[in-house]
Parts: sequence; C-alpha cells; structure tokens
Amino acid sequence: MDKFVVIDLETTGNSIENNDKIIEVGIVVIEKDEIVDEYTTLLHPNKPIPPFISNLTGITDKDVINAPTFDTIAEDIVEIFKDSYLVAHNVPFDLGFLNYELTNLGIDRLLNPVIDTVELSRILFPNAPGYKLSQLSEYFDLTHDYPHRALSDAYVTAKLLLVLKNKLKSLPQETVRQLIKLEKTLKSDISLILHDLNNNLPKVKEEITSYGGIAFKNTSDDLLETREISNSFGTFLDGIYEVEGRMQTLFERYEKRPGQREMSETIYDCFVSNNHGLIEAETGTGKSLAYLIPAVYDALKSKSKIVISTFTTQLQQQLLDEELPLAQKIIGHPFNTALIKGKQHYISLEKFARELEVNNKDNYDITLTKAILLVWITETNTGDIEEIHLPSSGYMYFKKVSTETETNINPLSPWFSYSFYQKAKKRAKKADLIITNHALLCSDLFNDFEILPKYNKVIIDEAHHLEETASRHYGLKLDYVTFQHSLNRISSTDGTILDVVNNDKWNLLLTDTKHEIDDMFRTLFQYVLSQSKKNQSYSDTGRIQYRFDLEKEEAQRWNVIKDMALRVNNQLKKMVNELQLAINLDQDQKIKNEIEASVLALQEYIFSIERFFIKGNSSEYVNWMEVDAYGAKNAVYLYSEPTDVSELLSKKFFEVKDSIILTSATLTMKKSFSFIQNRLGVPDDRLISKQIHSPFQYEQQVQLMVPNDFPDISFSTMDDFIYATCEAIISLSEITNGRMLVLFTSYDMLRKAHNILKEALESTEYVLIAQGISSGSRARLKKNFQTFDQAILLGTNSFWEGVDIPGEDLSCLMIVRLPFQPPNHPVYEAKAKHVQEENKNPFFELSLPNAVIRFKQGFGRLIRSKTDRGIVFVCDSRLIKARYSTYFTKSIPNIPVHYKSTAELLEIAENWF
Repeated sequence: MDKFVVIDLETTGNSIENNDKIIEVGIVVIEKDEIVDEYTTLLHPNKPIPPFISNLTGITDKDVINAPTFDTIAEDIVEIFKDSYLVAHNVPFDLGFLNYELTNLGIDRLLNPVIDTVELSRILFPNAPGYKLSQLSEYFDLTHDYPHRALSDAYVTAKLLLVLKNKLKSLPQETVRQLIKLEKTLKSDISLILHDLNNNLPKVKEEITSYGGIAFKNTSDDLLETREISNSFGTFLDGIYEVEGRMQTLFERYEKRPGQREMSETIYDCFVSNNHGLIEAETGTGKSLAYLIPAVYDALKSKSKIVISTFTTQLQQQLLDEELPLAQKIIGHPFNTALIKGKQHYISLEKFARELEVNNKDNYDITLTKAILLVWITETNTGDIEEIHLPSSGYMYFKKVSTETETNINPLSPWFSYSFYQKAKKRAKKADLIITNHALLCSDLFNDFEILPKYNKVIIDEAHHLEETASRHYGLKLDYVTFQHSLNRISSTDGTILDVVNNDKWNLLLTDTKHEIDDMFRTLFQYVLSQSKKNQSYSDTGRIQYRFDLEKEEAQRWNVIKDMALRVNNQLKKMVNELQLAINLDQDQKIKNEIEASVLALQEYIFSIERFFIKGNSSEYVNWMEVDAYGAKNAVYLYSEPTDVSELLSKKFFEVKDSIILTSATLTMKKSFSFIQNRLGVPDDRLISKQIHSPFQYEQQVQLMVPNDFPDISFSTMDDFIYATCEAIISLSEITNGRMLVLFTSYDMLRKAHNILKEALESTEYVLIAQGISSGSRARLKKNFQTFDQAILLGTNSFWEGVDIPGEDLSCLMIVRLPFQPPNHPVYEAKAKHVQEENKNPFFELSLPNAVIRFKQGFGRLIRSKTDRGIVFVCDSRLIKARYSTYFTKSIPNIPVHYKSTAELLEIAENWF
C-alpha cells in the first residue's frame, strides 16, 4: 500500500467529552512519495468558538456561519481514506474526533493503519529540539505559512512524513530488525514498511558497527595536534583583546570590555603564583571566555591539564557547543577538550543489547524509549543521554542500561572498546581542558581523585553552588523508589544471579525484603505527616520536610521504626549471605564480578539504614525526611548532610591543589567575599580576590520599584498579600504588554497566585505560564514564554538563576518576597545551630548572606545585554525598611530606587517605558 492520507483538524477544544467540535478539516494525499491531492473545508460546529481558539487559529464565528456541518461531508472524507494509511501529527487526537463524529452519524469508524508523525519524529530524530509541528517545521526548514490552520498543518505534516520515510531508509539493518520486534506496541502501523526496508536496505555506512544484535556509531578519537605557545601571556592577551586583535577581527561590532581582560589576568596570576582565586564577574563581563583564554594558555604552556567545572550538565553543554568553539577561533592555537560526566549519563551498549534480548511485556513508554535509543546510538558520538528527550518513565528504564549498572567489564572485551564512558575517560586523559560538573568533581574529590585524570588547577564556574553540591556528595540519600529499583536490578542482572542461587529461596527472600521495605517506608510517611503538624516546613519542590534526631524522637513510636529498620537490614544481610555463598562456588569471572557488585550495593544500603535509624546521629550531620502529602504512601526521601563542609574542602581540596579559581556573578555580599570564603574553607594565605564590574549602564537601563502600601505579612494574612501581588501583576502586565517574569520563594505561593491570575486573565489575550503547573521543562517553559507576544511567566527555585531571556521578551521582573530560607528548613536549622555553637549570629552569618546571593541571582535575570531595559518590582518592603536592607541594595548595581504607593509606581513605570 503506497497511499498516505494526511489529516489535520482544528476544533473548538481538546476534549470530545466536553462536546468540542471540528471547525476545519485539511487533507493532503501522498502517492509514490508525491503530494497528488488536497481537500479542505471549514465546518459549522453548532456552538460558539471560544476566544482562545479564535486567537490561535484566526477562525471566528463569522467565518463558519455559512459553512457546512460535518454530516454533509462525512461520506466524502471516508472515500478519501479508502485503501490508505491515515497519517496525523498526534493520531489519537485527529482520529478520535473523526471517529466520534462518524459514529454519531451511524457510519463505521475508520480502521485504517495509522502513522503518527509525532511518534515517528521522536524515534527517528531523537536530537530534535521539540516535537510540536512548528518546532519540527523549523528544524527541517519546511514551509509553514499558516500554523494552526488545517490545510497548512496537513501540508507540513505531509512533508514531514516524506522526511521520516527517507530517514527510515537510511537505518542499519540491525536497527530495523529490532524496530520490527517493537512495532506492535507503537501507535504507528509501520510493520509492512519495516519488513520491506529489511529486504531492501542500502550498504551500511562505514562508521556504523554491528555487534551483539545492535548497530551503533563507533567513533574514533580524533585529537588535534597541539603546540606550545611561545608568546608571553601579556603579548598573547594583546593579540586577542586589543586593537586589531582577534576579537575585533571576528566580531563586526566588537567593543572592548576591560573587565574581561582583567579577569583573564587575575586567573593567570593565580595559576603562576599557586594561589586560589575568588572572582565575582558581574553580568556582561564575558566570564566564560575570560577564564577559557588563560586556561588554554596555561594548559599548553605548562603541558598540564586544567579542569573546568560547571554546576549543571546543561551549562557543560553550553560551554562545549558555544563557548569552546568560539575560544578555539579567538585563541588561534589548536587545543583538545574532553567532556566527562558521571557513569549514569552514558548508555551501556552491552546492557542495552542484553535488555533487548529479554522478552519483556513492556508498556508503551518503555517500548518508545527502546526505539528512540536504537536510532540514537547509530548517531551519537558521546552516548550521553542529555543529548535527547525520553518519555517520563523512559529515564527509569535508562537507569537499567546506563554505564552505572556495569560491573568490571573485561578490557579485552569488544564491549569495553565500544563503551562511550571508557572513550570519554580515554579522551580526558589526552585532553588539555577537561569539562565536568560540580557533582562529578565532588565525587572525584571524595573518592581520593580516582575518577578524573590527575590535575592541579581547576576553574569552578557558578561557584556559589559548590558548598551544597559538596554537602550532598559527602552525605547520604535513601528513597523508596530507588531502593526497590536497585533490588529489582540486582535480581535481574543479566540472569546471572538466578543461575547461581537457589531460585525458590532467593525469590522468597526478595519478596520478604521488599515487603519489609514497603512497611518501613509507609510507617515513615505517616510519621512525617504526624510530626510535621507541629512545625511544618516545605522543600523547594513543595514536599513536607521533617528533621529528625535519633536521641530526641518519641521513644515509643521511633522504636517501632527502629525495629522495622533492623528487620530490613536482617533481610538485606541474608541476601548478602546468599550471594557470598554463590561467589565461593566455581563461577566464571564475569558472574563473580556481577555478584560482587550486587553485594557492594546491598552493603551500602545496610550502612545507610544503620546511619539513619540505628546507630545514632552525629552533631556534625543533619538528617531529614521529605514526603509529598498527596503522593504515594511509601514515597519517602531520606537525606543526611554535613552541617559544615569548609574544613573538609580546606583539607582535601584547597590544601592539595595548586590553584582553584572560584567564579560566579554572585559571590559577594556588600562587596565582601568573607561569607563564601568561610563557607568553602578557602585559606587566607593563598587567596587572590577580585570583583569584575559589569559594562552595562544599569542606572539608565533599570528602575527598582518597591510599593509602600502592600499588606505586611507580619500583621495580615498571606492571602491578602497574594491578592495584592496579583493585582500588581495584572496592572504591570498592561504597561509592559506581559513580558513579565515573576519569581516566588515557594510553590505554595505560586500555585495560589496562578489560580487567582488564571481566573482574572481568562478573557484576555495574556498567556499565563507557571512552573510546576504548565507542562514542560524549564527550557520548554522559557521557550513558550518567548513564543507569545503577551505572556507572564511564574517561576520559583530554578528560575532564580540560569534563565536568560534577553531583549524585549522580558521587560519586567517581579520578585514577590526576599528569598530567605524558612527558619524551620531542616538544613538551615542544623547549620544555624552549628553557627550558634561558635558564638556567632546565624541570621547575619548564614540566612542573610544566602538570601542576598539568591536575590542577586534573581535580579540578574532582567538585564542580559547593553540594550536591555526594564523594571524590577519587589513586593517586599523589607528591601527598604528592614535594618539589614542595605545588604541587599548595596550588593546590586547602583540604580534608581522608587519607594511609593503602587498607583504612583505604576505611573512612573508607564512614563519610563
């Protein structure tokens, strides 16, 4: 069958259950890979078209007043679909509406084989930036004249289908064979197409390797030939930054930023003098290039490696994709870089191949994940899962096939030579610059520097996150889902364990252990709920938190939990004994390695449970639990972190490395580095500190506004304050045409504000986007915000930093409350107690500095370039009235400040814009 009929419908809404109706049909017919026919019509829905749909599609009630109803065209549509595939971008939506209308008329439902271009795009182009039709049309450069009009959407979907069919033809035979096994669980009926391809596939590309039943890209490690730099550092910088230097040659409108060169010089001074550096580089400095230039120079000059660590893997990728290629052009000398992350980020080809052999009854998400991975491994150079997007439950499946699940594989095995993780490590050994993240850097630090290649100099970007990352890596984490998943993984390790233990005994042991774990976590869940009623605290993600101390818990109830923990550990020890007996049998080395790894994993759980529940608390650690009040009744998360990592970092890091550069846009409070220096344990005698000021003219680009008539939360209810905030958001949005980012300090406040705003803005053209409510990642929400002309974005925690919305897309930043951590937050409570024991004031030593740094991060979201212009509206009058207010105002650039009534501020804002 070589006829494909592509359909797109516009409707009054998304729900058949709500009696939504079709208002436009667009159909395109493809035969022999050519578009041969089209059909389109408006339809009268016999109900009003909602304003939102009219805004989206341009179709109004007037347009359809004389249009036919569906019953008059139903037979024509059925005829078009005879002997064809039915193709749509999200088949369940279009086919669902179509069949609903046909059934209502007593006409047989369409039962054609279907192709869903969303699903096929996800599988065949796993690297695409998104899978909306508009995103894919841009990605493939397909003409899309009238988005959200049926015929235009159908044409783009038809062109997309031809792209997808061509991609299918390029797949290796092993990939096609594996897809044939998965096809039955997919939405798209591509069995005939795949079988036809299997018999007529072209010769495999040279870089594709087939082994173990799968095809994958086997990348070679092409390193650049480097040479030593002979120039002095000053001459080297002159050739980059000064008149007629490479920066001016490369950038048509290059403007020298003195702070950028100053930062490069400061870093090199630290390197040559074996000192550590604290460098605050304000927005606009060009921080990344400023540290890459001396890093490359020193690496090539001294023939040694320099590690560059960022906070998130996304920032790592930005360095790799954008900053490093630019640095290569600017520096003019070849140098080699390597990106390395933790094992959990890389796919294990061996594990994946073995997983595909197991005849599991997978659900749709897992099948889709397998299909995506099959295509992706034929294209990826890195095997790093961050390159692609998986279905939500696909990430849990990926844990089963990540390199983290591997035991010591034989270096002589082909799988070892194909391993993406081993290739990343090998490249890192040869590279001049190693790009990593704080998490892996801390793992390396606390594992006696066994993960990263030997280095003596490191640049830590976003260094204000180093303390929390180090605390997390030196602490413990235990949660129900991961615990149970680990037990399942141990019991299904390539079938080896089940081959060497008594199956009946092992299965009974496993069942009993899981039952004991479930009982313990359910009891912990109830315990947290009951205890938190006395003193409720919430995490950034809205979970209820409870800090516990073994010596102070209610003896009667805690003894029940302790007994449960002992029973769990007894079960785990029995499992360990069974596995150790199996090791002593005559086994092959691979099986022994698998079993030893399982024993180690179980012993780590035994240790964690003892630390949390049995062996008492150390005053040097804070232990707490988190639960989602409306989540699963066993979903409990346990954490333990040191209250102070400064001494640890000082001894294990700052004293053993030649030079550590700590940089960020937010390291100082009131122009002082003392807070961050003390928290990280940076020694005085080897420290160079420098503030690099922004080249932006903040006093001309920003107005800071603080209302003096908002309800005072100390004397009024939170609801009154949120109502006042929402009124201000609505009024300001009319002045700025939306383009607002509103930063909250808690999800609870955000949710309440969203409910009020949603109702108030329902009849307007403003688009309301809210973190945790609107679907999608932070990057997706940001992109959606920039797509609409009149949008308001509500964010919390992660939106306070790392979100760049330059230009006219953002004109107003609202900060609802000063970002103080709640005083009953478990970690803050413990750290505050530790500070008190040193006869210091926890507020001024801990709470205030953290809030100021967070405030500076939020403030920095508004102005991202020299041409940006906007207002910062802070609803919290403490910024002006509190005795500590100058710590905030003196920590941001000097800008005009207005402290007046809301009405006066709105007038000033309107005049200023």
